[in-house]
Amino acid sequence: MKTVGILGTIHNPELRERYHCSLSLYKNVITEFKPDLICGEVHPQSWLRYLKDKHDRGYWGEPASEYWELVFPLCEEHNIPFVPIDWFELDVWNAFDLFNGYSDVERKELEQRDDHWFAEQMETYQFGEIPFNSKEFDRVTRQKYEWLHQVNAKAQNFRWVVRNQIMIQRVKNTIEAHPGKRILCIVGADHNYIFQEELMIEPVELLYPLR
Repeated sequence: MKTVGILGTIHNPELRERYHCSLSLYKNVITEFKPDLICGEVHPQSWLRYLKDKHDRGYWGEPASEYWELVFPLCEEHNIPFVPIDWFELDVWNAFDLFNGYSDVERKELEQRDDHWFAEQMETYQFGEIPFNSKEFDRVTRQKYEWLHQVNAKAQNFRWVVRNQIMIQRVKNTIEAHPGKRILCIVGADHNYIFQEELMIEPVELLYPLR
């Protein structure tokens, strides 16, 4: 049976420290899992740029800091292959702003509501042994994205639904190409619920949360 794990991370260094999900915690969790491969939320083109110049931080300052400071060095130290799975199209991404079509007043109200959802997500940090890797966090996160779908279904489909479909398919391709390997998916914690939902129906032993 193939083993697949999911580790949801927080991209912002200050928030990681505030909510007790430091890089040292992530490192310990990754080491405990003992992955043969890591699939990470990194755009394939950004990964190629990194391989050519390890100081090149991608197009918009991505990948997120945990990759530069932890995941990439760990992969290199332990010879763990890394598979980039993220997807977005730079030339059209901004055209699918979730609050497009709303007035300035409406946009401000929506942004405040979005901030409120984020605060609700952060309040779940105390659940589970790995902050933001819990059913409580996933429940709030799912509700947040259902709300965003109501706000702008077209943009939400492009930015979230299709993006996750492609990311998860890349994981499935990796699973198929590497039978018997322990594969760890490292993604922003918002992706946890949808990765779990899609991968739990695959013929794999799915581990989430990892503690």
